[in-house]
Amino acid sequence: MLYKSESNCIYLLGEGSRKLAEVTFPAISENVVDMNHTFVDDALRGQSVAEHLMNEAAKQIRKENKKTRVTCPYAKKWFLAHKEFSDILE
Repeated sequence: MLYKSESNCIYLLGEGSRKLAEVTFPAISENVVDMNHTFVDDALRGQSVAEHLMNEAAKQIRKENKKTRVTCPYAKKWFLAHKEFSDILE
Protein backbone atom coordinates (compact mmCIF):
# COMPACT_ATOMS: atom_id res chain seq x y z
CA MET A 1 0.00 0.00 0.00
CA LEU A 2 1.23 3.45 -0.85
CA TYR A 3 0.56 6.12 1.74
CA LYS A 4 0.71 9.78 0.76
CA SER A 5 1.51 12.66 3.03
CA GLU A 6 0.42 16.27 2.74
CA SER A 7 0.49 19.05 5.24
CA ASN A 8 -1.88 17.97 8.01
CA CYS A 9 -3.10 14.79 6.28
CA ILE A 10 -1.85 11.27 5.60
CA TYR A 11 -3.91 9.08 3.31
CA LEU A 12 -4.08 5.98 1.15
CA LEU A 13 -5.34 6.19 -2.43
CA GLY A 14 -7.10 3.46 -4.35
CA GLU A 15 -8.18 3.17 -7.95
CA GLY A 16 -9.24 6.42 -9.55
CA SER A 17 -7.43 8.39 -6.86
CA ARG A 18 -10.21 7.58 -4.37
CA LYS A 19 -9.17 8.00 -0.73
CA LEU A 20 -9.42 4.63 0.96
CA ALA A 21 -8.10 5.79 4.32
CA GLU A 22 -6.95 9.00 5.96
CA VAL A 23 -6.04 10.75 9.16
CA THR A 24 -6.36 14.53 9.30
CA PHE A 25 -4.71 16.93 11.72
CA PRO A 26 -5.40 20.55 10.72
CA ALA A 27 -3.45 23.37 12.34
CA ILE A 28 -5.21 25.24 15.14
CA SER A 29 -2.22 27.46 15.89
CA GLU A 30 1.35 27.81 14.68
CA ASN A 31 2.59 24.90 16.81
CA VAL A 32 -0.56 22.87 17.52
CA VAL A 33 -2.67 20.62 15.31
CA ASP A 34 -5.95 18.83 16.02
CA MET A 35 -5.97 15.14 15.19
CA ASN A 36 -9.67 15.25 14.39
CA HIS A 37 -10.53 12.53 11.89
CA THR A 38 -9.57 8.97 11.03
CA PHE A 39 -11.26 7.05 8.23
CA VAL A 40 -10.65 3.56 6.79
CA ASP A 41 -12.78 2.12 3.98
CA ASP A 42 -14.72 -0.99 5.01
CA ALA A 43 -12.72 -3.12 2.53
CA LEU A 44 -9.52 -2.38 4.47
CA ARG A 45 -10.78 -2.77 8.03
CA GLY A 46 -8.89 -5.24 10.18
CA GLN A 47 -5.63 -4.76 8.25
CA SER A 48 -3.99 -2.28 10.67
CA VAL A 49 -4.39 0.58 8.20
CA ALA A 50 -5.60 3.06 10.85
CA GLU A 51 -2.72 1.98 13.11
CA HIS A 52 -0.23 2.73 10.34
CA LEU A 53 -1.83 6.09 9.54
CA MET A 54 -1.71 7.15 13.18
CA ASN A 55 1.90 6.09 13.56
CA GLU A 56 2.94 8.07 10.47
CA ALA A 57 0.93 11.13 11.56
CA ALA A 58 2.47 11.07 15.04
CA LYS A 59 5.97 10.81 13.57
CA GLN A 60 5.26 13.71 11.19
CA ILE A 61 3.91 15.90 14.00
CA ARG A 62 6.96 15.12 16.14
CA LYS A 63 9.34 15.81 13.25
CA GLU A 64 7.72 19.22 12.78
CA ASN A 65 8.17 19.96 16.52
CA LYS A 66 4.44 20.43 16.98
CA LYS A 67 1.92 19.28 19.57
CA THR A 68 -1.45 17.72 18.90
CA ARG A 69 -4.86 18.06 20.41
CA VAL A 70 -6.81 14.83 19.97
CA THR A 71 -10.54 15.07 19.24
CA CYS A 72 -10.96 11.94 17.08
CA PRO A 73 -12.25 9.00 19.18
CA TYR A 74 -9.95 6.48 17.44
CA ALA A 75 -6.93 8.75 17.93
CA LYS A 76 -7.73 9.10 21.64
CA LYS A 77 -7.67 5.30 22.05
CA TRP A 78 -4.52 5.02 19.94
CA PHE A 79 -2.60 7.52 22.07
CA LEU A 80 -3.63 5.68 25.25
CA ALA A 81 -2.03 2.53 23.82
CA HIS A 82 1.06 4.31 22.46
CA LYS A 83 2.62 6.16 25.38
CA GLU A 84 5.84 6.57 23.37
CA PHE A 85 4.12 9.46 21.59
CA SER A 86 2.80 11.20 24.72
CA ASP A 87 5.42 13.93 24.23
CA ILE A 88 3.48 15.34 21.29
CA LEU A 89 0.18 15.63 23.13
CA GLU A 90 -0.91 19.15 23.92
